[in-house]
Amino acid sequence: MNKFIKINDCDNVAVALEPLFKGEAYCGVCLTEDIQRGHKFALCDISQGQKIIKYGNPIGYATENIAAGSHVHEHNVSTNLGEQLTYCYNPSLLRQSKLKSVEINVYHRFDGQIGIRNELWVIPLVGCVAAEARQIVKVFRAKHGELKGVTDVCAYSHPYGCSQIGEDHIRTRTLLQQMVKHPNAAGVLVLGLGCENNKMSDFIATLDNYDANRVRFLVAQDVEDEIAEGVRLLDELYLYAQNDVRVACDIGCLKVGLKCGGSDGLSGLTANPLVGIVSDKLVAMGATTVLTEVPEMFGAEQLLMDRAKDEQTFCKIVKLINGFKQYYADYNQPCYENPSPGNRAGGITTLEDKSLGCVQKSGSSAVNDVVFDGGNVTETGLNLLNGPGNDMVAVTNLGCAGCHLVLFTTGRGTPFGGFVPTVKISTNSELATRKHKWIDFDAGRVIVDGAFDVASEDLLQLVVDTANGKLTVSEQTDCRDIALFKTGVTL
Repeated sequence: MNKFIKINDCDNVAVALEPLFKGEAYCGVCLTEDIQRGHKFALCDISQGQKIIKYGNPIGYATENIAAGSHVHEHNVSTNLGEQLTYCYNPSLLRQSKLKSVEINVYHRFDGQIGIRNELWVIPLVGCVAAEARQIVKVFRAKHGELKGVTDVCAYSHPYGCSQIGEDHIRTRTLLQQMVKHPNAAGVLVLGLGCENNKMSDFIATLDNYDANRVRFLVAQDVEDEIAEGVRLLDELYLYAQNDVRVACDIGCLKVGLKCGGSDGLSGLTANPLVGIVSDKLVAMGATTVLTEVPEMFGAEQLLMDRAKDEQTFCKIVKLINGFKQYYADYNQPCYENPSPGNRAGGITTLEDKSLGCVQKSGSSAVNDVVFDGGNVTETGLNLLNGPGNDMVAVTNLGCAGCHLVLFTTGRGTPFGGFVPTVKISTNSELATRKHKWIDFDAGRVIVDGAFDVASEDLLQLVVDTANGKLTVSEQTDCRDIALFKTGVTL
C-alpha cells in the first residue's frame, strides 16, 4: 500500500493515505512536519500567491511561502472563489457507453412509477401535530405487531407549515406533496391541525395526479380523538397495501441520488470516484442518477458545464450556479463559507478542494438536465438538482425530486438516513469498522488494493439488493428524517 498519492501529474501537492512523520521522504521530498491522513503536503517550494494544484486544478492560492515537505492547509492557503462569473460553452466530446441491463423487483404504481419500498407514512402538514403523527404510528404498530405486505410504518415530522409566507410557504407545501406521491409509499396519511396556513383544503386542491386509494386526509381539530381516527385511516391504507407484490422490472426505471456528507481528505480519492463509476454504470444501463449540493459545485462547475448534453442544458447549469451564488449575496454572505469544521479536520482546505472531490460522484456521463425547486426528475441519465449541501435537506430534496434511494459518501460518519433508503459509504476502512452501525459499504478498501473495478461491481450489487428490499443500516436502526429547505421570514 502506498502511503501517499499524487492525484494528477500537474499537482504540486500530495495527499497522505496514512499518517506521515517529520523527516520521512516521499516523492523525493523530506517532510518538515507530521502529516495526518487525508491532509496535503507540498511537493515543491510554493511561492506566496502561487496556485495550489490538486486533481489537476487550482484549489486556492498560497498565502505565504510554503517549503517543499510542509503541511498545506487552511493556515497557508486561501480560496480563489468569488461571486457570480461568466461562463463559456465549451462542450467535451463524451462517449456514452451502453451496458447490459439487470432486473430489479419493484412495486408498480398507478401512474407508471415504480417503488422499491412499500411503506405507510404519516406526514404532518404543520409541526404542531408532529407528536400526534408519531403517536398514531406507535399505536398502529402496537395494534398490528408484525406487518404483512408493508415494509415499514413511519411518521416524518418537521417544524414548518405555519407562520410561513411566500416562497417558503409554497416550497413546504410542494415538498410535502411530492412526498405524498412518492412511489416508495404504499399509503400516506396526511395529518393537519386545522388552523395552519398550510391549509388542508389548499393542499388537496393543488395535489394533482395522486392515487386516492393510497392517500387519506385528517384534520385533528375536526375530530374528537385524532389518534384513534388516524389509526383507523391507517388501517384502511394497510388493508389496501397488503395486495401489493414485487414484480420484475428493468433497472432503467431506477432513480439514484448522489450525496456526500462529513467529507474528509480521502473522499475525492475513494468513495466519491467509486460512486462516480457506479453512476456511469447505472446511466449506461438506462437508469437515472442525480447530483445535488450546488455550493459544493463551486470551483468545479466548469467541469460539469463542459459535460452538458447541449447548449440549453449548459445555460441551465449556469443559472443553477449563479442563482445559488445570488442566494448567498441576498443575505450578504460569502459564497465560499465552506468547508465545515469536520471537513477541515479531515484534510479539506478550501471549497474548491471539496468541490473537485464532490463532483466526482457524477462520474463522466453527460449532464442531461437540471432540476430546479419543486421539480421532478424526468430525464434519464445524469441530472443536477438545485439545493444546499446540508445533509438532511439535500437527501430530502433528492427524495422529493423522485429518487428511490441515495448513495451517501462520508469520511467522518453519520447515523443519518432520509425518507428514502440512504446507503452510506465510508471513505476509509477505519470508519467502516468503528461505526459499522452507521456504514453500509467500505470504499476505503480501494486504498489498499486499488481495485475500483471490483469495488464498483460490489457497490452496484448493493444498489440492486437495496432496490430489491435489502434494508440499509439507517433503516434497520430507524434513523429516518426529513428537513425542509427554508429561506425566508417566519411570522
